[in-house]
Amino acid sequence: MSSSLRATLPTLLALLLGYALMQVGNTLQGTLLSVRGSIEQFTPTEIGAVGAAFWVGIVIGSLWAGRLILQVGHTRTFAALAAVAASVALLHLLVISPAVWIAARAVTGFCFAGLFIVVESWLNASVTAQTRGQILSLYGMTGLIAGIGGQMLLPTGDPHGFRLFCFVTILISLALVPTALSRATAPAQAVSDTRINLMRLYRQSPFGVVAAVLCGITTSSFFSLGPIWAQERGLDTVEIAIFMTCGTLGGFLTTWPLGWLSDRMDRRHVIIGAAAMAASILLALIHFVSPDVPVWLLFMYVAIFGGSVIPTYSIVTAHVNDMVRPGEFVAAAGGLLILQGVGAAVGPVISGVAMTEFGRLRLLYVVIVAQALMAIWGAYRSLQRAAPLTADKDHFVMEPTVPVGTQLEAQ
Repeated sequence: MSSSLRATLPTLLALLLGYALMQVGNTLQGTLLSVRGSIEQFTPTEIGAVGAAFWVGIVIGSLWAGRLILQVGHTRTFAALAAVAASVALLHLLVISPAVWIAARAVTGFCFAGLFIVVESWLNASVTAQTRGQILSLYGMTGLIAGIGGQMLLPTGDPHGFRLFCFVTILISLALVPTALSRATAPAQAVSDTRINLMRLYRQSPFGVVAAVLCGITTSSFFSLGPIWAQERGLDTVEIAIFMTCGTLGGFLTTWPLGWLSDRMDRRHVIIGAAAMAASILLALIHFVSPDVPVWLLFMYVAIFGGSVIPTYSIVTAHVNDMVRPGEFVAAAGGLLILQGVGAAVGPVISGVAMTEFGRLRLLYVVIVAQALMAIWGAYRSLQRAAPLTADKDHFVMEPTVPVGTQLEAQ
């Protein structure tokens, strides 16, 4: 560890702890709502719409959070949004209605978009160029570990009861404490002149734009409706939690190796290979894995699947950064966030309709199609444009599970 990193890290640990607590609560809430919605006899389409609403909120929040930060500052923005998110979590328990849950999840997504932007912009403003990559990688790893923790909290209570909803509220509320008491100086408020232009971004990286949408469809479909698929396969609450955790853990273990590999070859080829692996694993689950297969084998399959799809967005981001000018990095990050959010909003709806019309196990076909399209589009674009030289590449940095724009205000 470098001396500059040792000097910077202690002041940021409280901020990272607050981020970890809110992510544990966020992940637990996402899985809990899928399971509880199924118990309450919501249709797969309705459950998918609940999952999609969170991502709609993420997109809207990413566009407006910068203005809120500009007006009241980072600390007050974090406190206000965390308080709203913690309160809304209990609304799902008080009113069992698909319409209310959809609205509540959209509000939650809006709040979390702002919370992510506060934390990430705060981190960026507190580090040097020499330590930024290491700190942001630590940020991404913190999010993944917190996600695993959130999944593992599911078996600690009855999804039909109130305890788990209280856990969500408590965790998000506790995130306020280390953040409010952090010794890290809040960034100065400044107006951003960065503008998002999706058409320009497409001209710069056609593959990156399409891949960002497909990443959103894949990850949101799996994390929103994956628990229902596991439930349909006969897994109990504890096994569902382990099943979802294995997917996240697989992504945690492969992010650095695949990122390292993408720094040394055409990033699109790495993405093509990962997408092909993900589609193959799901096809095997559908056609070659019998219903009475040992549960540990399902865990292994989903770990390989997660290891293939979770790192993809980070590599897509690095690929796009290879194609744009340094002064356009922030606009590119914001554009990719919106594209990923659009895909994530659409994914659960498409998957929910597929499960309603063709059976609950058909969720996997939606993800297979998305991954196949990514591999095919990547192969086509590789033939149309050569990859940048290795020396010209932007260094790979692991992104958090829910990517957020840094220092972004869309105008």
